[in-house]
Formats: sequence, C-alpha cells, structure tokens
Amino acid sequence: GHRPVVYSPTLGAIAHEIRAATVPVVSELAAVGSPPEVIHGHHHPQTMAALLRFPGVPAVFFAHDWNAWWDVPPRFPRIYRYVAVDDALFDRLAFEQGLPPERLRVLLNAVDLTRFLPRGPLPPKPRRALLFSHTASRGEARRAVEEACRRLGIALEVTGAGAGRSTDRPQELLPRYDLVFARGRCALEALAVGAAVVLCGVEGVGPLVTAAEMERLRRLNFGRRALAEPLTADVLEREIGRYDAADAESASLRLREVAGLETATAEAVALYREVIEEHGRHGPADPAEEGAAAAAYLEQWGPRLGDRIAWANGTWARRGGGWRAWAAD
Repeated sequence: GHRPVVYSPTLGAIAHEIRAATVPVVSELAAVGSPPEVIHGHHHPQTMAALLRFPGVPAVFFAHDWNAWWDVPPRFPRIYRYVAVDDALFDRLAFEQGLPPERLRVLLNAVDLTRFLPRGPLPPKPRRALLFSHTASRGEARRAVEEACRRLGIALEVTGAGAGRSTDRPQELLPRYDLVFARGRCALEALAVGAAVVLCGVEGVGPLVTAAEMERLRRLNFGRRALAEPLTADVLEREIGRYDAADAESASLRLREVAGLETATAEAVALYREVIEEHGRHGPADPAEEGAAAAAYLEQWGPRLGDRIAWANGTWARRGGGWRAWAAD
C-alpha cells in the first residue's frame, strides 16, 4: 500500500529489475516531483542530495559496510535514525562515529524466501562446492579453497567478478551445490536454500555455519567480524570436516523462520513511521542549523568526492599525487 520511488545517479541491471516490479527508478531527484514522507538513505552523497532537494522531509540512513567511504554517516538534523545491518557496523556508528545511542538501530539483513527456495536433502558427504564471492574468487582465497577441496575430493566451481563469471540469478545457481564458501549476503542466500556454508572471504575464514551458531553469526551478517581464522587450506579443510547434512538443514530452517524479507520490511516501515512521528513533534527545521550541517558536510567531503566517485565508477582518478586509470571491481 506504499508508493516507493528509488533514486540512484547511475542505473543498471538492478534498476531494470526494480522497474519490472512497477517501482519507479529515477536518476534525477527532480523527477520525484512532490516530496516523499521519508527518505531512506544509503551512500552519503545521494542521501545529502535528497535531504537538500526535499527540505522538511525526515530521513533514516542505513550503513552496510565497515570500510566503504560512502557508508560514513552524514551528520544532518533531519536524519533521525542511523541503522546498522549488523552488530559490527553498530559499533562503527557508535564508537568510531560517535553517534548518539538513541539514534542508532540494528536491522539485520534479510532474504527473499519466495526467490530462494529450499533445495532437496543434502548428501551425507559434500560432492559439489561453490566459491561464491566477487573478491574471494581470485588470488589467495581462491587458491586456499581449491586446495582444501582437492584434498577432500570435492568438485569446486567458482562464481564472482574475480573469476569473470557473475550471475544475476543466484536463486537458480545455489541449489546445485552441497557446500558453499561465502560471506555476507552470499552466505545468507546460500543458507536460505539449504546448502552447508563455510564463511570465507579475503579477510579470512570463519566457521561452518551450524544451527547452534546461526543466530550469532547472522548478527555479524556472516561477515568480517566472523572471519577470524587464517586464510589457509588447513583451516578450510577442518571446517569442511564439520559438515553435517542434518544440521545444515536445521540451520536453514531456522534462518528461514527469522530472516524473511517480509519481517525485515515490516521492521523498516515501523521505523519510517517512528521517524515521521518524531519529526512531526519537532516542528519546522531550523534553516541556520541545516545550513551549517550542509556546509560542514561539503567542507569534509567536497574536495574528495570527485576523485572518489570517479574511482568507484572505474574512470580516471587522482591517487597518491598522480593520475591513473582504475578499473571498477
């Protein structure tokens, strides 16, 4: 019953997918027309652009990444909540960024259970494995996974930008594999279909996700903080050795109980309502306060945004005092 509109200055395959669901996607804020009731921001340049384009509209800002420059939270009076998608990011917002505790929330990532359907029963021992990652699909991480699987006689395939083989339909790919090496959203999706998952990324190796550990690891988004072990074939071989088909099924069932997209959407909508109501109690914004916040933002990011955006888009960027071409990852 809501009318979402998506804004991004660069539109690609995801924009086409969203449009196919009859949700408008625009590359210019002027196309939005009348002001929305609330701004859901992710990436601070776009969030600030929306806040300045729609004065008087409250906002929430979602942080998804530990290191990314675009996930640094902007300071602005009309951002009433800063949302982390896991406990590690909550700590970044609370301690490194010093945001007020009353403005912080954690809303965990979710998976579309209508797309990622359960696979059939797993075999007693894993036969087919997938390394599912853009960054870990090459270099040291890939070599370690390949060696561990070779030792155990497990057939391995690799998917991700680093391998030159990406997919926009992971829901069709993942059910083909008994064991998946992944982190973050890739791990979440693999667990949803019922594969056994060993957490793995360029940062290190995490545990095989068991039913007993699933909720704790989900609060870390199956991500960086969970990857505490060295990236070696020995560590990976040990975690593969913990494979248990029945336990993997239990972990998947538990995940599907708590991590569905409908639950996450309801939590987000409740947060929007909370922010809208709080903004209504505050009354009109102070133009001087907002102007000072916008000026501070431009002083912090203005000199850096051009280079950083060019680098992110894979164009020419100035780095380390010289100019060079950077390819988009």
